[in-house]
Amino acid sequence: MSHPVDNAVSAVRTYIEQHRAAFLDDLVDWLRIPSVSAQPEHATDVRRSADWLAAKLKETGFPTAEVWATDGAPAVFAEWPSGDPQAPTVLVYGHHDVQPAAREDGWHSEPFDPVVRENHLYARGAADDKGQVFFHTLGVRAHLAATGRTAPAVNLKLLIEGEEESGSPHFRTLVEERAERLTADAVIVSDTGMWSEDTPTVCTGMRGLAECEIHLYGPDQDIHSGSFGGAVPNPATAVARLVAGLHDEHARVAIPGFYEGVADLTDRERELFGELPFDERQWLRTAKSYAAHGEAGHTTLERIWARPTAEVNGIGGGYQGPGSKTVIPSSAMVKLSFRLVAGQDPGHVEKAVRAWAADRVPPGIRCEITFGSATRPCLTPLDHPALRSVVRAMGQAFGKPVRFTREGGSGPAADLQEVLGAPVLFLGISVPSDGWHAPDEKVELDLLLKGVETSAHLWGDLAEHWRHAP
Repeated sequence: MSHPVDNAVSAVRTYIEQHRAAFLDDLVDWLRIPSVSAQPEHATDVRRSADWLAAKLKETGFPTAEVWATDGAPAVFAEWPSGDPQAPTVLVYGHHDVQPAAREDGWHSEPFDPVVRENHLYARGAADDKGQVFFHTLGVRAHLAATGRTAPAVNLKLLIEGEEESGSPHFRTLVEERAERLTADAVIVSDTGMWSEDTPTVCTGMRGLAECEIHLYGPDQDIHSGSFGGAVPNPATAVARLVAGLHDEHARVAIPGFYEGVADLTDRERELFGELPFDERQWLRTAKSYAAHGEAGHTTLERIWARPTAEVNGIGGGYQGPGSKTVIPSSAMVKLSFRLVAGQDPGHVEKAVRAWAADRVPPGIRCEITFGSATRPCLTPLDHPALRSVVRAMGQAFGKPVRFTREGGSGPAADLQEVLGAPVLFLGISVPSDGWHAPDEKVELDLLLKGVETSAHLWGDLAEHWRHAP
């Protein structure tokens, strides 16, 4: 006798295969639109991309599909109510803007003229993020076909941003202004990836980010080091001392209060990281580096996923031309960035950095610190019912055990978590070789369809298990 789960998997796969060609034709049409948000000359293309997606979502079956204007590029919102008063509400986040691309950058084909080679679709945005947004359109239709439903098992919403590749400057304001429409029990972010083609993984969190510039000012102009050296403070020396004091001998950040609130890894989380087939030598080759380095007592994966960092992004001051110029420079500067983990507050980190710098700058040196906008970290507990649903759905699609990762980078997902008060889950099928932001960006078609399949299984699983969650 056949098993209901096997029947559901078979029905989903049959529907996907029947509609694969039309799905890919539509995706290719969308990829032809050069929606480069960072380049003003493509502003009309970004709007065209939003209009295209809204129309396609209505064609998919979403009763509501709207283009939302911002002070920058437009976003797309869509909503498909379940009709079940007990159904959870799920918001899918992604973005329709893309990075700049030109053939002369090193592409083997035109970046906005998609081509398929050896079962890979090459185009700017194929993986980041149009392909991963678009798999939800076929996924929800496969879900309906396999279950016989006329509406999704969850109240399904989509928010597809138009400025992610430009730093999401208007995203938080949009979420705050539209919070009532965006209310959700869980957020699914499809702007991430997996460990590899052979190792399906679910990301459980992203680090936050705080950035600052520190400018130190001494004499009103560069002055002669023979006449004044050793008798007045040197801003370049002061900047060097600041940087030298950023970490202790164990590569821990030495700013007092920096680690306040940090959520340490559990033993189980460390075990899960250890299960991944991580080759540090290969990772170093990818990084174009020669040695691993970081906070003592932690593995490389723990350092880049689950520990906070402080990095020098740029430093300068004084004469830097050919030959010598024996001066005490009038100013010096350093750019710092801080990756933050769950439990850390960007506002607290800013206060700690300001106090640390003030204590270390010598008399006679004026210090100015400017912080940019910050991104909060986000983390989903391993036992959260929505995360378990994502893992089960991916397991059905791939037929393999699903492992867990985190992202070392930062993104706007934390704004959704903070403003909406909903947990953030990550569902992505891209792999490192897809070349995000690089020439010859691509997506593997078999993996893209696994994303479709995962999406198709997810909505029913969420609806079923949400009701029974403690």
